[in-house]
Amino acid sequence: MTSPHPIVAVYPGSFDPMTLGHEDIVRRTLRFCDRLVIAVAHSATHQKRFLFTVEERIEIISEVFGDTPRVECVGFSGLLVEFARSVGARFIIRGLRAVSDFEYEFQMAQMNRELWEDQETLFLTPDVDYAFLSASLVREVASLGGDVSRFVSPTVLARLEHRFDS
Repeated sequence: MTSPHPIVAVYPGSFDPMTLGHEDIVRRTLRFCDRLVIAVAHSATHQKRFLFTVEERIEIISEVFGDTPRVECVGFSGLLVEFARSVGARFIIRGLRAVSDFEYEFQMAQMNRELWEDQETLFLTPDVDYAFLSASLVREVASLGGDVSRFVSPTVLARLEHRFDS
């Protein structure tokens, strides 16, 4: 993209682990921004028990997108809109898999807009092959010894196998 000012987007989440659905959203977001910051949350908005530390998730995601210089991955804490403002983001990316995601995501987008009126949230739906996929499902299946190779990149699969073989 050519613009006098780079168009920056933020894709926040826990990414525990990053799935092919997340990767699909990242790659599609690059169609309309110059730089994408994947923002790994230090704390979750929902009650979650994390499999990987924030540092491990950043390392994994950085490895997954190592050949994509327009993507960077960092951790953040605090208000998402403050983080987005600090990196010069024009918009926040959120993925919607199903109607059940919409209500929560809509409320968050509205609150973020109240906190920073210039902030925009763009919702993307994943490829149909990943519409059912969630990181929590991948964690659960992997923890029970199931094959999750169709749902995560080889990098993530290796980390999951190492975590559950330990």
